[in-house]
Amino acid sequence: VQLQASGGGLAQAGGSLRLSCAASGRTNVMGWFRQALGKEREFVTALRRSDGSTLYADSVKGRFTFSRDKSKSTVFLQMNGLKPEDTAVYYCAATSANLIMSAFAQQRQYDYWGPGTLVTVSS
Repeated sequence: VQLQASGGGLAQAGGSLRLSCAASGRTNVMGWFRQALGKEREFVTALRRSDGSTLYADSVKGRFTFSRDKSKSTVFLQMNGLKPEDTAVYYCAATSANLIMSAFAQQRQYDYWGPGTLVTVSS
């Protein structure tokens, strides 16, 4: 499975960006993680493609929306109300395993990773 992410770029604080991630093969759970400069990679959100069950990190809850295109292996991360602290390289991840929601945030559960796309939010 290969993952191709797009949509990163520059936004002002309070603005919006939309990321997308297309998977070349079958996946069950897809997620986004991010890594800011000098920090460890952290969980952002993930969803189960079969039923849309979604988990968000507390830091993005209410601002980010993760959705899927049921007809294609593509997911979308709508990021609204962006803050400077959202600045990071965002990585799309996926697994064919049928994870329980409590495992969505665990990086080790994901078998496939995209190359990352940079999101920069200016104050």
